[in-house]
Amino acid sequence: MASEADGGGTESAAAAAKARDGRAERLEQSNPMGGDHQPKDHAWQVGRTEPVSKSQMKRLMKEKQWEDQKELRKQKRREKKLKRKLERQTRSEEGCEESCRKRFKRDVTPSSLRVALDCSFDGLMVMKDVKKLHKQIQRCYAENRKAAHPVQMYLTSHSGQLKKNMDENDKGWVNWKGITVTSEHFSEAMKKEDLVYLSSDSPNVLNDLDATKAYIIGGLVDHNHHKGLTHNKALEFGIAHAQLPLGNYVKMDSRKVLTVNHVFEIILAYLEKKDWQEAFFTVLPQRKGAVPACLPVSTAENQPGADSDTCESVQNGRATPGALAQENKQPSKLKCEEQGTKTSEEMDGEM
Repeated sequence: MASEADGGGTESAAAAAKARDGRAERLEQSNPMGGDHQPKDHAWQVGRTEPVSKSQMKRLMKEKQWEDQKELRKQKRREKKLKRKLERQTRSEEGCEESCRKRFKRDVTPSSLRVALDCSFDGLMVMKDVKKLHKQIQRCYAENRKAAHPVQMYLTSHSGQLKKNMDENDKGWVNWKGITVTSEHFSEAMKKEDLVYLSSDSPNVLNDLDATKAYIIGGLVDHNHHKGLTHNKALEFGIAHAQLPLGNYVKMDSRKVLTVNHVFEIILAYLEKKDWQEAFFTVLPQRKGAVPACLPVSTAENQPGADSDTCESVQNGRATPGALAQENKQPSKLKCEEQGTKTSEEMDGEM
């Protein structure tokens, strides 16, 4: 009986060893890279008897190719780094190293002027327009940071959709410098007698900026759906209101309503240049079709070389900087009238 048991045990052990050898042989066939080169990422295949799929085979081949090209990639990086170094040395020898690699910081004189962006229109905008307002606020902040005369910037009624969007997509706003962000309404954050609401619907024209005042810009992107809203808000709170003197200096083939960042940038440009017309033409985009007020919009393209003594030169629909920098100049419209310049509409009327 004992011998039979020993015989049975020997046969079982032999069968088990044969089964292990068979599994090992199948595993080696399924690993085309050999047992010594089994990738660590594919350790999960150990003990599996299924054949390697096509996708797994492609991944293994890509990994092998990546490893084989490792030294080649290092060599390319070294060559690129050396090329950049040689280019910097060349620019340095030509004397433009500093201008190419570093922008000198201009002399900055902070202004005491306060400019607040009123964000209390959150409920009147869809999320698409809220995101546009967010980008305009980012532009205002960036322009103020690099301006020659940065203003004291405020962001009032900061809450709702706008705050949520900024928290999700621009978490760095909490570290912004030179700006006061508050959930309070502008009427609570500043003295009522200091406030001037900027609105294109106001009958009052702003001829100069008062450093003791706080100018409010309506933070609203509504595609002109809510006309007169900011003007009515100023009347509601009983505060002063005015519009920029755009009509005195500029004619446009589009509506006069400007974006939040355009109004903000015009204020910064005026503080630097002390000239409204130059500030307008520095900021207004070409798509607005802006031309000096003495030129009709329809004929601006036909008079690119207008005499700078009668009205500012126009190039590509905009006044050139050289013609704008004139001392003691009056509004272009008045200059054209004094010298008897006639627009095409007046000439048609006479005919």
